[in-house]
Amino acid sequence: MGKRVKLTVAYDGTNYCGWQIQPNGITIESELNRHLSELLQEEIHVIGASRTDAGVHALGNVAVFDTSARMPAEKISYAMNTRLPADIRIQDSCEVRSDFHPRFCETVKTYEYKICNRRFPNPCERLYSLFYYWDLDVEKMRQAAVYLVGEHDFTSFCTNRPEVPNRVRTIYSLDVEKSGDMITIRVRGNGFLYNMVRIISGTLLRVGNGMIQPEEISGILAAKDRKRAGETARPEGLTLVRIEYPEEV
Repeated sequence: MGKRVKLTVAYDGTNYCGWQIQPNGITIESELNRHLSELLQEEIHVIGASRTDAGVHALGNVAVFDTSARMPAEKISYAMNTRLPADIRIQDSCEVRSDFHPRFCETVKTYEYKICNRRFPNPCERLYSLFYYWDLDVEKMRQAAVYLVGEHDFTSFCTNRPEVPNRVRTIYSLDVEKSGDMITIRVRGNGFLYNMVRIISGTLLRVGNGMIQPEEISGILAAKDRKRAGETARPEGLTLVRIEYPEEV
């Protein structure tokens, strides 16, 4: 009798063409499928909760797959971590109910976007943060973030995808913190549109450098016009921190 297994996956996305399988590049999904298939001696196709872009990192993305293998679900993480490349590691594996789907369940997702704000780049941070030379006003960034918390139509803050007509999402919290020369934008919500976190980060960057005033954010939201918001911040600063499933799986 088969079972459905849930994986919590951490990865450094630097060397991958994102999560989703691509015809001309290695992805997180393709690596998981290949190594799981070899381990369990059957063809495995994982279903991921979040299709992160090329260069984006994760501490807790989620994927599920079905298998008829006898190996206990909790042992799969250990076996996979001896096979996977060093920049992908399974953090947990467990059996879930057969109808559990990581994308169609109610979730709370947490992302962090990091900005290295200093005079010269720090080479040790180049793969995990955006370098920005000019001084940023973190307090103004915090003031702007307040306007984005709550339920809104985030059309101004996403790359258009016609197949996703509903752009209403809820942000539960949006914090901007600075430690040393590292600014961290931490956002927690019930779902995010394509490039939404990177566009929010790019817009807060413009607030920090004085190009946009904090109180202008409400007008940008109301406009439902992508051109009104800031640029899409580069992918390497973004990390999917965790995905929470309020209901027991």
